[in-house]
Amino acid sequence: MVLMSAVDSDMTDRELYTMGEMVRILPVFRDFNPDLLPKLSEDCAEILSQKDGLDAVIKIIADSLPPKLRETAYPLACDIAATDGMLAAEEIKLLEFMRHPLDVDRLTAAAIERGARARHATL
Repeated sequence: MVLMSAVDSDMTDRELYTMGEMVRILPVFRDFNPDLLPKLSEDCAEILSQKDGLDAVIKIIADSLPPKLRETAYPLACDIAATDGMLAAEEIKLLEFMRHPLDVDRLTAAAIERGARARHATL
């Protein structure tokens, strides 16, 4: 989620709020301390600023998640991307780049992405 918010160099208040809400209500974050989000955001931005930083962050994410949660990370990233109602080119590229390390096939990814668009649609 943090990576998706940071990839376009604009972590919006809406994205930060959505991340906070997700951490607060989703069972996957039950044992996670939400006070760590700002520090994780800073760490992510620091790694991204380094050479091959994007590869490094995605590797850290994939390596630190148990296989059963890798597919969970993808929809969370999609929800953050969809939060502001439009996808930046960087966000689309990141989703494509994340699929393989997280073991999310193309058809599953398309369904997850469509679900995120539907959840975040506005009138």
